[in-house]
Amino acid sequence: MDFEDIDTIAVLGAGNMGHGITEVAAIAGYDVRMRDIKDEFVEDGYDNIEWSLNKLAERDQLTQEEADAALDRVTPLVDVEEAVSDVDVVIEAVPEKMEIKKDVYTEVEEHAPEDAIFATNTSSLSITELSEVTERPEQFCGMHFFNPPVRMQLVEVISGAHSGDDTLDAIEALAEDFGKTPVRVRKDSPGFIVNRILVPLMNEAAWLVHNGEATIAEVDSTTKFDMGLPMGSFELSDQVGNDVGLHVLEYMHEVLGEPYAPCPLLEEKVENEELGKKTGKGFYDYENGGVDIPTDAGREDVEHRLVAVMANEVGKLVENDVAPVADIDQAVKLGGGFPDGPAKIADKTGLETLIDTLEETHEETGAERYAVSDGLRAAAEAGGFYGSEDDVPAEFDNVTVEYPGDMVGHIELDRPHRMNTVSPELMDDLADAVDLLEDDDEVRAILLTGAGDKAFSAGADVQSMASNATPLDAIELSRKGQQTFGKLEECSMPVVAGIDGYALGGGMELATCADLRVASERSELGQPEHNLGLLPGWGGTQRLARIVGEGRAKEIIFTAERYDAAELAEYGFINEVVDNDTLHERALELAKDMAAGPPVAQKLTKRAMLAGRDDIDAGLEVESQAFGHLIGTDDVMEGINAFMGDGEPDFEGK
Repeated sequence: MDFEDIDTIAVLGAGNMGHGITEVAAIAGYDVRMRDIKDEFVEDGYDNIEWSLNKLAERDQLTQEEADAALDRVTPLVDVEEAVSDVDVVIEAVPEKMEIKKDVYTEVEEHAPEDAIFATNTSSLSITELSEVTERPEQFCGMHFFNPPVRMQLVEVISGAHSGDDTLDAIEALAEDFGKTPVRVRKDSPGFIVNRILVPLMNEAAWLVHNGEATIAEVDSTTKFDMGLPMGSFELSDQVGNDVGLHVLEYMHEVLGEPYAPCPLLEEKVENEELGKKTGKGFYDYENGGVDIPTDAGREDVEHRLVAVMANEVGKLVENDVAPVADIDQAVKLGGGFPDGPAKIADKTGLETLIDTLEETHEETGAERYAVSDGLRAAAEAGGFYGSEDDVPAEFDNVTVEYPGDMVGHIELDRPHRMNTVSPELMDDLADAVDLLEDDDEVRAILLTGAGDKAFSAGADVQSMASNATPLDAIELSRKGQQTFGKLEECSMPVVAGIDGYALGGGMELATCADLRVASERSELGQPEHNLGLLPGWGGTQRLARIVGEGRAKEIIFTAERYDAAELAEYGFINEVVDNDTLHERALELAKDMAAGPPVAQKLTKRAMLAGRDDIDAGLEVESQAFGHLIGTDDVMEGINAFMGDGEPDFEGK
């Protein structure tokens, strides 16, 4: 079965994951048969899909017509034969019990077409063992969505021992068509990538408390506020369900051995039916106060222990060829919401420090879970999971990175021959440059400028962007820009943009992600996308209004006019306007002032400001879908042709 041949999908299970996967597939345009064992289960799932689609329409993430059309593509069923007899892909999302899943596949095998692909949504169970129940193990793989499927970006695509390359390629392409980011898990291993990192982390947190080495408050303060993870370890366990975490651990323990023995504290919580948020009580009491994590109770020794356990798991995944380091980091960032991947966090802490932590704890306790993996030792010998970059200057094709002193890292967009226009390649270099400076302890502020004196950035590289672009290509380009520019907005230190010359379209959107903006008098700024029949696609519809207010943002975007620096200073977009000849000097001076400030306070201030905003994801998703819709219209080609010919476009609304 090739991806191009996939039109109809069966989803087995109408619970939280099942109806979520069904909704995702239906929104993407697929006809979906959603099946469960009872009418009431299917009806509940269908009602949940209808409610969710209407919510998406209310938030303008879909039009009401699109929401209604997606619901029309869902057929709720109880009969197995009717559900799977003429489908191209079967996605199974039944309870996480091996015997239940085996029974389902035994029945489905009788009725599904011979060329249909089977994909299981298991979060940890053996793909190989499940596939061997069927007569098509080469057409069987894992397709692990994260909860809730409508919002979470990651899909782990897992290879069983028998999975064919064509099967894996088709499911990866299907995940991409769902608007998700697939990460290939190359070998069938319990927990795959994300749970293999998160579950031992939560288990180690429990061991620290069980053994009296730390309190719940100290552990959660460390993970949430010192490590910057989205939740404390115990808060996360309660959110997922302590029974769910225990079940995954028990399976890991059974397959992988003693290092994955569940902590008695976790077992006790499950035995007492204190399963977390869903039962009103877990490690926190949700009926009497809920989660209350102190911001200042973190401990370095606790952080080192938890990071060491994660790093050890990364080492095991790499040495066993489950996934390469970059894929592990991407998966955990997308699936676990980590600010950095576990390998990058480990490199930043120092692998020798983490190995010392594991060896000392192993000697003190004798516990096998602290035995240092060969993969971690090999990474340490190589200078880190990402290798040693000490004293080696970073080289990029589209940006330059310099260190002007006083703890400032300077990123210069380096395409002056193209007025520093933004291409996908420049985005890649910019993202890597930000990561490089973020990981450098000697850098406390970033200065961002454009090479030459004509443009900070004149926007997107329109010709390369529009060349043979499809709507799906445009959506991915929009997301890429949003995420790349967002790195500047989300990085832990202040960012100063020095604007000299044009900052138009994507260039202005890039400047919007800086914390402070200094511009020369000759600078011209604006969002001209409407002149091209487009809209700002790299965050401009969302971020600009937060700086200048919705009214001014609409004025800038709808008029598509150019503004001089003084005007945008009055609007609150530019912090300071300076003489043309002194722009670089003043911008660098301001960056040095920022670098001299309190780095932890600056980091937490930025994090607090970002956390307090309204939900940006909905707006960005609308932006991406709109960008993809517009890229194929006649008006876009009219606008681009007029732009290239220095004429005025004649739009017809087509």
